[in-house]
Amino acid sequence: MYYAAFMSPFPYHYQNGYYVNVPMYNYVRQPDSWTIPNDANRLGFYESSNERNKIQLKDYGPNPFVVNINEATKQNNTFRTALWTGSHLQVTLMSLKIGEDIGLEMHPNLDQFLRVEQGQGIVQMGKRKDNLNFVRKVYDDSAIMVPAGTWHNVTNTGNIPLKLYSIYAPPQHPFGTVHITKEDALAAESRD
Repeated sequence: MYYAAFMSPFPYHYQNGYYVNVPMYNYVRQPDSWTIPNDANRLGFYESSNERNKIQLKDYGPNPFVVNINEATKQNNTFRTALWTGSHLQVTLMSLKIGEDIGLEMHPNLDQFLRVEQGQGIVQMGKRKDNLNFVRKVYDDSAIMVPAGTWHNVTNTGNIPLKLYSIYAPPQHPFGTVHITKEDALAAESRD
């Protein structure tokens, strides 16, 4: 066990009115390949000997599933891919080309959460589609909460693809949805 002389060896310390968790051990790099039983993949785990963060981008719902969402989001190159669809929740990955937007939309009966993992853009929201009075810049690690019934749009204003993921509660798209381009998404929505 290693610890600084001025700190106690306990995991929580009281400093300046706050409890602080101070690391006590040196960081050890994790192996590039994990040993996982062959039947683990059916439970939603993924094993790769060379690129452990790469996964097959498909809908894993409604089975239990664990993923590095940051890596999966950055790996995605489609406009929209459903990663997990359950009865009450859906996670989709999105990639917006330079200058592209999601498209002005409103979901009357569901709340939406979006998180930017790469790039920069702007988000616009409002109670009416002709009055989007809430405008904010977004970039890596920005989280966007869209209440049900709110008109909204996200536009890529950067010089690289804007990579983000969205959580819908309840699900918004059919199980297994993949829209390669925005045009594919618009065509699918016009058929619904």
